[in-house]
Amino acid sequence: MDDHESNSEPDAPNRFEVTRRTVIETGTAALLLTALPHAALAAGAVDNDEPPLPPATVALEINGHAHSLTLDPRTTLLDALREHLALTGSKKGCDHGQCGACTVLIEGRRINSCLTLAVMHDGQSVTTIEGLAHAETLHPLQAAFVEHDGFQCGYCTSGQICSAVGMLAESRSGMPSYVTDDLTKPATELTDIEIRERMSGNICRCAAYPNIVAAIKQAAGLAT
Repeated sequence: MDDHESNSEPDAPNRFEVTRRTVIETGTAALLLTALPHAALAAGAVDNDEPPLPPATVALEINGHAHSLTLDPRTTLLDALREHLALTGSKKGCDHGQCGACTVLIEGRRINSCLTLAVMHDGQSVTTIEGLAHAETLHPLQAAFVEHDGFQCGYCTSGQICSAVGMLAESRSGMPSYVTDDLTKPATELTDIEIRERMSGNICRCAAYPNIVAAIKQAAGLAT
């Protein structure tokens, strides 16, 4: 062996000592890499070559009143109602169409307003929870929810009631559900199982489901 050969050991494994400082520094760096792009986008610091979308004019009949709105075409119907018309009865829960708190009626059909754009409903009729009562007289479903305590915190209630209005109309028209036994009948019998299935898109974190079912049955004329 050459006397001038280095005494280093090339085959020896590299030693890396994990310390509390290393963990903190690595975690902080990862957090910054994740957060900074979002912060830059929010501040408008990211250069975007795409020109901004021109505003769109949308005509909507909401609760019997005509409205003309100038909106960013990406504005959801929920944000148009809450942010531009101050109709805050429709709640923003998950904002992903999973909880049903934002349910409204479009031409009498229930829909998650967080999943649809306002411009898609130009010229259509929209009914929100604010439009169900007539002056001081509650809608039968609103009165039934009060009588049966169909809510606790109340956050989901507007969506539950609007969904129930649409659901009863669907049932009267003969629209079946996944649990309907006889598809030949002109109208489905609204048993507890039918109501729960048809209302399954509306989540109540307080778990007031038995009271909600009882309220819907009463409003449908099924309760004694």
